[in-house]
Parts: sequence; structure tokens; C-alpha cells
Amino acid sequence: MSQNRSLLFHGLGLTLRRFPALLWAFVFNLVYAAFATSRIAMDIGHVTDTSLAAAPLSHGFDLSTLAGLLGKLSVGPGLSPSVAPSLPLYLATYFLLVPGTLLCYQTGASARLSTLLQAGLLHFWRFVRITLLAVIVSGLVLGPLVALQMRWADHVDAHVVGLSAFLHDLAGILVIALVAAVLRLYFDLVEVYTVQLGLQTRPNGKPDRRVRKTLLPALRALRKNFWRAYITFVSLAVLGLAAIFFTARVAMHSLGQPRVWPMFLLAQMGLFLMLATRFWQRGAETTLSLDFPIVEAEAPYSGPSFVTRSPLMVPPEPDAILHHARVTDPIPAPEPASPSLAEPDPGVYHPEVPPQTPPEDVS
Repeated sequence: MSQNRSLLFHGLGLTLRRFPALLWAFVFNLVYAAFATSRIAMDIGHVTDTSLAAAPLSHGFDLSTLAGLLGKLSVGPGLSPSVAPSLPLYLATYFLLVPGTLLCYQTGASARLSTLLQAGLLHFWRFVRITLLAVIVSGLVLGPLVALQMRWADHVDAHVVGLSAFLHDLAGILVIALVAAVLRLYFDLVEVYTVQLGLQTRPNGKPDRRVRKTLLPALRALRKNFWRAYITFVSLAVLGLAAIFFTARVAMHSLGQPRVWPMFLLAQMGLFLMLATRFWQRGAETTLSLDFPIVEAEAPYSGPSFVTRSPLMVPPEPDAILHHARVTDPIPAPEPASPSLAEPDPGVYHPEVPPQTPPEDVS
């Protein structure tokens, strides 16, 4: 039977219990970001090395100085050549770490890097297909909304000015963001149910890799729990954006300070908190999938169901270790029969004694 556990708190518990998955994702993101922006960081350092260029940034955020800095950077060779390979590496890491994280959330396996990568390799192409489907559906849904927003913005610019114009434009953007959040939540559930379905084996003994079988269960789960799932998802998204906004604001106000490591740590703290809220969302979605599993979503409940699971993906439990039983031979080895007469020792020479005949009677 389905349960209704708290998506917020139970999802937080899943995230904290599998905290190494979050740390690995942060480490990979940090390495890729450093690899992609190393050239830009050197160019910014060359411009702000002089006190004259860094003075307006030492005590506050100067938009004109920042614009001049961007102008100087645009004169150079452009973006770092390491940006191009960083994007495919980031996407590949996403397709590897996210399935492993969802698997650890659902099965309770330890979030070791080997476990994350193994699960990622098994689900790699399934998540690629889900991403392509999400891009197509998002384009069909959000494309007309973006076109309407552009026409709405032109109308506002022609008839409204000042703060009211800004609020009108913000309302249109907010509507698009809320619709995009619904789509993102749905396809997140599709990914969660895809991992859950992969734990089951088909009659041929192979894991179930059919992504299409997860579309309807994800839609049903979202329809039955729309408001609590949507409010949890949006709240965590706002929390992550707020964390990155405040830390970035403080870091930008300290852009010209002689010691850059406090600004670096502050900015990385904001990015880590934003990534943590994203993993928290994954934990909440996993809680929803555990309360409404895909087996119950496909068929009505009819007593306890016994689902065959893939032995490769389910971690062994300590109490489930099989001990080899001693097998009894159905045909025991025959015991040697004891001789009726004493047998001579083969190591001692025994001369042959002719048999004695009884004496003949001469009378």
C-alpha cells in the first residue's frame, strides 16, 4: 500500500544519508569549472593587477568598471579553448552520477564512486533518451509561451513605464518559469521511475530498460500528489537560487580585494548550497516514487507482490549471505568388508607349504 511521507524531510534524510554522492558531484563540477575558466581568470588577473583598475571594485560593485573589464576581455582571443570540451564532460558526468545517486537513494546502497559510475553506465543511454524527450516536449510547450512573452513585453514597453512596466514583464517571465518547473518535475520523476524499473528483471532475465513504461506512472504520481510535490520542488529551487544570489552578491562586492581566497570560498559555498538543494529535490522525488512504486502504478493492488530484481543492482544485505550447505551423497561409499580369515602380510616371505595328506591305511 502507498504511504504519504513528508517529501521535504524524508528527502532531506535521503540526501544526508547518501552525502558522498553530493560531494562527488560538487568535486566534478568544481574541476570542470576551473578547467573551463582558467584562461578567463588569468585575463581578469592581468587587468585587475594594477591598483588603478581594481580600486573601484575594492569597496563595492561598480557596473561601469565591470563593463570596461568585459570590454577588455572581448578584445582578446575570446573564450578559453577549454570551454568546448568542458560542456560534453559535464553532460557525461551528469548522465553518470545522477542515475547512481537515484539508485543509492532507492536501494540504500553506499554512495561510493564505483557504485555511482557502475549505475551510470547501466542507465547512460536511458537518461540520454529522457533528456532528448524533455528537450522536445519543453520546446513544444515553452516555445509558444516565450513568443507570447515577447509580444507581451512589446505591449508593456509601448503602454507602461517605470516600476509598473518591470512588474508586468516579471509576471510574464514568472509564468514561464512556473510552467518550466512543472515540466522539470515531471521528467525528474520519469528518471526516478526509470531507475526503479531497471531494478526489475524481465522474463528473459535482463533488466527492464523500457523508458516508455515510466511515462504514465510518473504522470499518475504527479497528478495524485501535484501540489505537495510542486510546492516542495519550487520551494527548494527558490532556496537554492537565494543561496547563490546572496553569496554571489557578497563575492562581487569583494572582487577587488587583495586576498581572493575568502571570495572564492564564499562563491563555492553558494554553489554547493545550490547543488545541495538540487539533490534535496531528487531525494523528495525518490520519496514520492517509493510511496507510489511503479508496480502499483501499472496494476491495482492485489496483495503482496513479489518482484524479481536484478542481482547486479541490489546491494547484498548482511543477513542475506548464503552459507554453503553440506551436500549428502545419495550413494555412500561402501565400507570394506572384513576378511573371514587372516590375510598374510605381503611384506613378509611365506614359503609355500604343500598340503598334508593323511597316512594311508596299510592293513
